[in-house]
Amino acid sequence: MKLFITGIGTEIGKTVCSAILVQYFKADYWKPVQSGDLHYTDSHKIKAWTDDTLCHPETYRLKLAASPHQSARAENRQINLDDFQLPETQNALIVEGAGGLMVPLSDDTFMIDLIEKLKLSTALVVRNYLGCINHTLLSIMALQQKNITLEYLIFNGNFPEDTERVISNFITKETKIIKIPEIESSDKEHITAIAKQLKITKL
Repeated sequence: MKLFITGIGTEIGKTVCSAILVQYFKADYWKPVQSGDLHYTDSHKIKAWTDDTLCHPETYRLKLAASPHQSARAENRQINLDDFQLPETQNALIVEGAGGLMVPLSDDTFMIDLIEKLKLSTALVVRNYLGCINHTLLSIMALQQKNITLEYLIFNGNFPEDTERVISNFITKETKIIKIPEIESSDKEHITAIAKQLKITKL
């Protein structure tokens, strides 16, 4: 099982959800591009929040906390899709993207192009806010246009019933649904507890 974790935007809990799935599937972890926070990366967080997880090294580590294409330009670099290769492992693998599907890696390549290049199924993380339905449905449409499989839809946190229903009605029966409750604290104890109780359902 190899899965790319993406989201409908930035700061919606992709890393927390990745940690829960790493714990649930006993998977390795890989963050292809880390922009900023090099002193405490998403790989550092996964190691702190899970049990002895193997975190594969990032392909790009960029200092500026910004969109990857901007962070790379600040260092006179350019992100090239050909530089990315899936880590070799016998374990399950959780791959976490940066931001949403249309986050630019360069002036003409985007996160969705990386998913396509790696030939991975996706899990789309959704968080409730005004506009999340629009962002979710547009993200699902973008994946469909690229023929990228939406393996899981992850509702991260509490959702109004009306919001959840409209979003759920837009996915196919092949897509499985994961509901992750509001997490009190991003730490190993809470991540482990949620992973143990995780339920994966279908429509």
